[in-house]
Amino acid sequence: MKKNLLTKLLATTLTLVLGAGALTGCGQAAAQGGDQAVQSESAQADATQAQADAGDKVYRTLDEIKESGKINIGVFSDKNPFGYVDENGEYQGYDVYLAERIGKDLGVEINYVSTEAASRVEYLETGKVDIVLANFTVTEERAQKVDFALPYMNVALGVVSPEGKVIEDLSQIAADDQVIVISGTTAETYLEKNYPDIKLQKFDTYATAKTSFENGTGVAWANDNTEVIAYAIENPGYVVGIPSLGSQDTIAPAVSKGNSSLLDWLNNEIVSLGEEKFFHADYEATLIDTYGADYEETLVVEGGKVDAE
Repeated sequence: MKKNLLTKLLATTLTLVLGAGALTGCGQAAAQGGDQAVQSESAQADATQAQADAGDKVYRTLDEIKESGKINIGVFSDKNPFGYVDENGEYQGYDVYLAERIGKDLGVEINYVSTEAASRVEYLETGKVDIVLANFTVTEERAQKVDFALPYMNVALGVVSPEGKVIEDLSQIAADDQVIVISGTTAETYLEKNYPDIKLQKFDTYATAKTSFENGTGVAWANDNTEVIAYAIENPGYVVGIPSLGSQDTIAPAVSKGNSSLLDWLNNEIVSLGEEKFFHADYEATLIDTYGADYEETLVVEGGKVDAE
């Protein structure tokens, strides 16, 4: 009996020892597995971050554009004489004239993308276009979101109003009066910042703004002075009472933030085009019928040199 009891005790002890060893082995394996899981999660997080970083690049580089054989350029489709679609469905205007030369010198086809003023930054931030050539005024706020190339035109703000009640100073605008602006333009930003008491009637497109203005909405229309001057010339009964408002600015092409290869090419292109007086030729082909020869030297910037008019 004692022998049987001793045998049972030894068997139990052996079982406990083996069990403890097995538990220790399982614990070590679990710990190792946990470390591997942590390492795997860390590697996955690094990979995810790398993918996120890669995803930040929404633009196409100069080489990628050339390889594709096509460039996407954002222009206006309803802003004569800068960017518009003619009766044959073809894009025309001062900005389009430049776009055509860019496509030719790059050796690629152009895909024109119609844009509104408020969409210009968004289209670059999302990679919908490679370049914006839509009468884009350079501002510090915009330069934080997109990269501007060298300028090719001078611009300021202006105000046009009916000849029966010409607005020559913003102080003439009564508390209940409204001034028309296009959303996303420097006119909107300037008036909201400097004249917050003036009521603004905002429109997304130039076509709807023009129609509303002619139907009596608003006592005046504030926009780039190039546009209001053109409007008054083309539409009898309206006068530019304020030809220059705020600071003197410039218009330039813009690319997505960080797209240095395309930006560098554009800057070199603008300098090179200036040597052949390209932008004067552009003005004479697209703007002279609207503004006449008197405005040419005031508006045109050759080779990106603002002080060289």
